[in-house]
Amino acid sequence: MRNFIFSFLALILLPAYMSGQVIKGKLQDEKGLPIPGANIVSMESKTSATSDFDGNFSIKAKENETLEFSFIGYESTTKKATSNMKVVLKESDTALKEVVVIGYGTAKKIDLTSSISTIKSEDLQKTPAGQVVQGVQGKVAGVQISSSGSPGDSPEINIRGLHSLYGNSTPLYVVDGVFVDSIDFLNSSDIQDFTILKDASASAIYGVRAANGVILITTKGGKFNRKARITYTGYNGIQRANNVLKMANAEQFANFALESGSASEIASVQSAIQRYGRSRTNPNLPDVNTDWYKEVLRDASIQSHDLSVEGGTDDVAYAVGGNFFTQDGILNMKNSYERFNIRAKVDIKAKDWLKVGANLIYSKSTKYDDEASAWQQVYFAVPILPVYDSSYTDASPTPYADAQAIGYRDHQNPFSLLDNSNKRGDRRRTIANVYADFSILPQKLNFKTSLSYNSRNDNERIVLLPYFANSSYQRTTEQSSIERNNLVYENYIFDNALTYTQKFGDHNFTALGGFSFRDDSYSKTNIKGFFVNGGPFVRDKEQTWYLQNTDPTTRTSSDEGTRFYGSSYFGRLSYKFKNRYIAYATIRNEGSNKYDQKYVTLPAVGLGWIASEESFLKGIKNLDLLKFRAGWGRLANDAVPNSRPQSAVTASTVFDNQLLTGFNFSTFSDKLSWEYTEESNFGLSVELFKNRLSIEADYFVKDTKDLAIPVNPQVGSEVSYRNVGSLRNKGFELTATWKGKINENFGYNISGNFSKIKNEVTSLNGQPFIDRGVAEFRQRLTVGQAIDEFLGWDIVGVYQNQAEVDADPVAIAANAGGAGTVKPGYFKYRDVDGNGVLDANDRVFLGSPVPTFYYGGSIGLNYKNWDFSATFYGQGGNVILNRNRAEVIRTQGRNIDADLAINRWHGEGTSNDMPSSEGYRQSWNQRNSKFFLADGDFLRVQNIQLGYNLRGSKIPEMRFTVTVDRPFLWTKASNGFNPEVGFDGVDIDTYPTPSVFTLGYSVKF
Repeated sequence: MRNFIFSFLALILLPAYMSGQVIKGKLQDEKGLPIPGANIVSMESKTSATSDFDGNFSIKAKENETLEFSFIGYESTTKKATSNMKVVLKESDTALKEVVVIGYGTAKKIDLTSSISTIKSEDLQKTPAGQVVQGVQGKVAGVQISSSGSPGDSPEINIRGLHSLYGNSTPLYVVDGVFVDSIDFLNSSDIQDFTILKDASASAIYGVRAANGVILITTKGGKFNRKARITYTGYNGIQRANNVLKMANAEQFANFALESGSASEIASVQSAIQRYGRSRTNPNLPDVNTDWYKEVLRDASIQSHDLSVEGGTDDVAYAVGGNFFTQDGILNMKNSYERFNIRAKVDIKAKDWLKVGANLIYSKSTKYDDEASAWQQVYFAVPILPVYDSSYTDASPTPYADAQAIGYRDHQNPFSLLDNSNKRGDRRRTIANVYADFSILPQKLNFKTSLSYNSRNDNERIVLLPYFANSSYQRTTEQSSIERNNLVYENYIFDNALTYTQKFGDHNFTALGGFSFRDDSYSKTNIKGFFVNGGPFVRDKEQTWYLQNTDPTTRTSSDEGTRFYGSSYFGRLSYKFKNRYIAYATIRNEGSNKYDQKYVTLPAVGLGWIASEESFLKGIKNLDLLKFRAGWGRLANDAVPNSRPQSAVTASTVFDNQLLTGFNFSTFSDKLSWEYTEESNFGLSVELFKNRLSIEADYFVKDTKDLAIPVNPQVGSEVSYRNVGSLRNKGFELTATWKGKINENFGYNISGNFSKIKNEVTSLNGQPFIDRGVAEFRQRLTVGQAIDEFLGWDIVGVYQNQAEVDADPVAIAANAGGAGTVKPGYFKYRDVDGNGVLDANDRVFLGSPVPTFYYGGSIGLNYKNWDFSATFYGQGGNVILNRNRAEVIRTQGRNIDADLAINRWHGEGTSNDMPSSEGYRQSWNQRNSKFFLADGDFLRVQNIQLGYNLRGSKIPEMRFTVTVDRPFLWTKASNGFNPEVGFDGVDIDTYPTPSVFTLGYSVKF
């Protein structure tokens, strides 16, 4: 059949070939491997073609016409058309010659004056994850990402520091021209280009949505005049918890309890022995030694399957595809994520002067969320309690063991929550864009108009099922509930841009002007009801989990929404003289109905100098490129909520035996508008040793002005929010890459990036400080300090004996106020003001949750058809609050981490860092101090992959990979799974990020 088709096509093409109208040939690289998807254009007739899977091409052209051959990553070349051509493309000497996506257009990387980074699609695909952003971690300087292991959760991301308190620091995502708040609907195999605009001079063209940086994404499309290509890519794998937190085992816990001197804790150990029997190896322990993390954690599956078809004719290029992804959570409950995507893109050359196109992405996902509070219960659960207690027949629906049965205050068994929570969320997303591109003057004047649509519909159902553990820890049918949340978000953007390009002599310039209109709407409906005993609701029948089966008198509802409009005018002018002097400027005027201030103007400028093109540097050996960059831009952030409306609440009182009714008016007075960010960036680009070594360095200063902060009230007690603060982020970024070859078959590459950043509050409108966080573990904003510095007491050691206690004025004063307040084995705090009394004046800043540096790197090897890569990521300079350990302030009788159990003070000289068992439970040692804070420094191997490519003329191209994601972690923090706890630095209910082991495979037809 295949031979018949080829013969048939040959008969059709033969007359054209005989008349010299068709030129055939083959494209390959320097190794002799075919280059599929390359572009071939006739410079005379302007006809075009694309090479097929085997590098073969066929183009309508006459002999001796000039043909241009080009492909990304290779140097373009021109050749005179002949019969049976054989064309070899050389790899591009420098990545700076590549074309990158920028706002409303493209540019050669060498012409950029801003700080812009790109990530290759194949690098993103190495990370097996449901969220594309997770694959970016460690690959770009200046970009910090904090991942969560919970299936379906999007990582937190900030570009060049946190710069908003009341708003957010999430960047703008632009997918095929559509503005979106996240890319949870994309699979890494969907992406063709991934570009990050890091500084203000690059981002300002996108206006008020771009204050936190911009990530531009172009999805894969078809190629004109290319045969259909079918590609399947997939992987299957297992997730496993890594760096599992070690808690005290039964022996360590019992010893800790006995040393505490607490009669109730000692009695609870004895009660456990009586209820569960004595250990055969140690008769002083109960015959129970539960590792609760082992019980709640499980190996979980992950898989992805992607199928796409792309190709094109002379006038139509198309791409269609679909992806199915599913991931189970490592938490042993109904916890999973499943997503199905379909995508389609078409580009049509309707006329010589008109190109039209459209793309559509539809995504449907279902997420069963975890019971977050279970992580804290696992930490607290004592090891002398089993998971199930067969003698406890009153428990329902399962005989959960109960810590109260052996004398503890809490139930402590997390499975009561895990087994009786069902949190399902369905999300549907539609991303669509249509455009028309008019070539008014070929190669000079172009007009493009596009309309994009973004819709997100979330339907959430939270069901809390009944159970019985004990009389004080149960959920009756009447206490069981169902809650439904429906959220609808829609966004329309209408963009129009006119671009003029002109070249004359040594001068090149491009001017762009445009208009944009956007319409954002949001609505949310909430309904909640409680079930009724004896009604239609049945615990084990999901078909009865509906609001109509709840008690009508218990139902509550709410409805809210917003709608904002915005219009913008924008322009950009870029100029290049003698291929070495570059100037760039943009301006955007944007208006919105969100704030009282309706319009903002956002300018940006940039300059570049390609010094290596100067005659006095031309002769320097091994210097291939030396380029200096500088830019400045002003951004505005509209993520700050609008001012809260003041309200009046009816109030009643009795005066002189009469009921009087009045109104209680809110006393806050918000006045909120845009936050402004002004950023200066100075950069350097260098390439050396025949482009084997490339270096990018940037220094930036980013000032957030009109920062929205809480303001103390002049009347009443309610805090107002106003744009009267400021903060600064400044830093340095360095990226270096070395590419080399040992021989024709063996190549390698090494790259690394480092980011140093300082975050500082610069103004609080005259307020000495602003307190944040919880009262017991205070975080504070203070001028001159980083955001949310932890405030507490500095520990200088542990009292080793009574003589040390009696010699310390602070301990003497404390014991004078209450005998026995301070003992050996208790913390010794620093008396900052030297007055001999420990009080609030002795508190100091203990560290910030904001990292001061982060870094990443990779190594890649390729030998013939084999390739190997490994990447790493790390950060440091921050601290983490271990809220789980610190919750001892709430109640005693809970488990402790093994680090504390092993390294506790239990006699003179045994520890100078940790308290005694008795001291751990005393208020003197429970102050917010370094004891509850951990060093946030860590280094992690991000990804290791081994791949093999199978190629042949008679078989489809195939690739097989073995990937290990996040296999190793080194950290100073010994009290948590993962030092990535979010940007607030508080470790509580943090879902651990697992290691992932996958087998991948792909085939192209």
